[in-house]
Amino acid sequence: MNLNQSNVRETDIRNFIGAMSGDTRKGIFITTSSFDAKAIQKAKEAHHSIILIDGARLVNLMYEYNVGVQIKETYEVKEIDNDFFEEGG
Repeated sequence: MNLNQSNVRETDIRNFIGAMSGDTRKGIFITTSSFDAKAIQKAKEAHHSIILIDGARLVNLMYEYNVGVQIKETYEVKEIDNDFFEEGG
């Protein structure tokens, strides 16, 4: 992919599909940018199962699975313990 272009194009997906060999039936295409509409359509139409992960989804996955991130602050959330205030307890 040419670094001067920001989106992954259909030709990039087509090349990815072509690189899948043998019994390969699934693939994951990850980019820090995004996919243009034709690239998304090409991935959907492929005989292979192709998962597209763009930059926004990548960041969400990194947060969700704590990859490449550090916890900066932790907040404590409290709630009233109603049992503590009940009579006869």
